[in-house]
Amino acid sequence: MTQDKLQVEAIKRGTVIDHIPAQVGFKLLTLFRLTETDQRITIGLNLPSGALGRKDLIKIENTFLTDDQINQLAVYAPHATVNRIDDYNVVAKIVPTLPERIERVLTCPNSNCISRSEPVYSSFQVRKRAGSVLLKCKYCEKEFAHQVVLANW
Repeated sequence: MTQDKLQVEAIKRGTVIDHIPAQVGFKLLTLFRLTETDQRITIGLNLPSGALGRKDLIKIENTFLTDDQINQLAVYAPHATVNRIDDYNVVAKIVPTLPERIERVLTCPNSNCISRSEPVYSSFQVRKRAGSVLLKCKYCEKEFAHQVVLANW
């Protein structure tokens, strides 16, 4: 007995973000403004994964993420891998690490924070403590569990 499969086309050059937790792929596209391009983007949602059970996957042709963007992924997708592709081959495999700061991406959950009403970019200091990630707003100086800030997307 054979199984029919639809396979996603390989990209010649660009970035593949793999091992994104299920249900997070679309959020990453929005947060990182990855759809603001004329390049082809392929997204796989709820794909089978041995390690995660289910995962999302993003392929972006002719686009390479900056080191800052790659490391900011660690907050949203701690087990993600970022593959740089050239001539259909993986030329670099990068595991994101938590950055010291995340800027311009998130919104402070504190409704009284000036970043919610003034024309300033959001900025959070990132700290890891007792196995959890904490984000401290530059403006109101309140500290939040990363899940609280991420729920504010």
